[in-house]
Amino acid sequence: MAKSKKICFVIMGFGKKTDYSTGKTLDLDKTYKNIIHPCVESLGFRCVRADEIQDSGLIDKSMYALLMQADLVVADISTFNPNAIYELGIRHAVKPFSTIVIKEEEGKIPFDLDHTRIFNYKHLGEDIGTDEAQRCQSELAEIIDKATRNSFVDSPLYDFIADINPPELPKSEYKKIIGDLAERETHIFAIVEKAKDQMIEGNFIDAAKLWEKAARSLPSEDYFLQQQALATYKSKSPSEETALADALRVIEKLTLDGESNDPETLGLTGAIYKRMWILNSDVECLKRAIQNYEKGFQIRNDYYTGENYALCLDIMADVEKDDDEKIYFTVAAKKTRKKIISILSDVEESLSKEVDQEYKWASATLANCYFGLEDDEKGNRFEGIFKSLSEADWEIETYNESKAKLFNLIRR
Repeated sequence: MAKSKKICFVIMGFGKKTDYSTGKTLDLDKTYKNIIHPCVESLGFRCVRADEIQDSGLIDKSMYALLMQADLVVADISTFNPNAIYELGIRHAVKPFSTIVIKEEEGKIPFDLDHTRIFNYKHLGEDIGTDEAQRCQSELAEIIDKATRNSFVDSPLYDFIADINPPELPKSEYKKIIGDLAERETHIFAIVEKAKDQMIEGNFIDAAKLWEKAARSLPSEDYFLQQQALATYKSKSPSEETALADALRVIEKLTLDGESNDPETLGLTGAIYKRMWILNSDVECLKRAIQNYEKGFQIRNDYYTGENYALCLDIMADVEKDDDEKIYFTVAAKKTRKKIISILSDVEESLSKEVDQEYKWASATLANCYFGLEDDEKGNRFEGIFKSLSEADWEIETYNESKAKLFNLIRR
């Protein structure tokens, strides 16, 4: 199941800016392109820079909302751009943690920030060297991972003054702000956020249209097409059969001669074929579902793909007439579930200490794997965690449907 990406909002100047303390002119767009964007995207964040949502140079309500709401903020204060410094101050005032400050290594640091942890990089002026870009991506990724996992205080305000509570932006207000942005149909970020909101509310027809709009705006982003395919087949419109055929046509845009090496694409393709088999009982559809799920699981040990692979193996054991083949598929399903549990051992350990939204679908997978191995105590535990983290009715319906199929196959 493709996870909804967390948001990284980037504060920085745009284009070429001069640091008047050194006289050095930096192309800050190269910092964004060669360091920040690839780094945060590799960590699973959706990277949004301020100029991607601004219609003017003025800070507006959408920027205030993102400064409050973003899961991560990276602030590049190189050349001491006044807008960037001001926006960093707002972020520090409204969020105790998950703010990373970076700066080109030359030049003085303002007094009010000289005690703040700052990540330094070397800029050549017109560009950034390949080795330096790779170093920065690697080291910055480690810093971001620690900051977002541990949520340690990095705001001077919340560090120096204890027992104050950060302000909260009501979800309804955030949705309205993002909705207003999306209505302009010029900001990919806002369109994507509105599409995700429609998905949560179960409005899959509208969500599919928004994902299609985002995909047209940025054809290189596979995630948009994957989500369009998911929303299309979930819509069951104008009929479930037609929706599945439409979804398959969307996802095939990400394949070459029908082949893919991307686990997300393979998982979605498998899901479409599995649903087709449920509707038409065509064993060829079930075989194609197994082929896609198996390949996706082998490539990256993707637990969601692996769970569905195991379920399809159980289904194949049920429809297979040869007794030896039945045994083969049943044993393969059990081995797959044991392997998934091993893959998710770190997640299982983390969930024993703290329930985290990040592990929502991993919890669902662990529940089904334990149920499939007839360990109901652990199955019920992880099912409870999943349901406590679910944001949308369709998520629980999807889980319940999968569990019901599993029990019908192995608990009869």
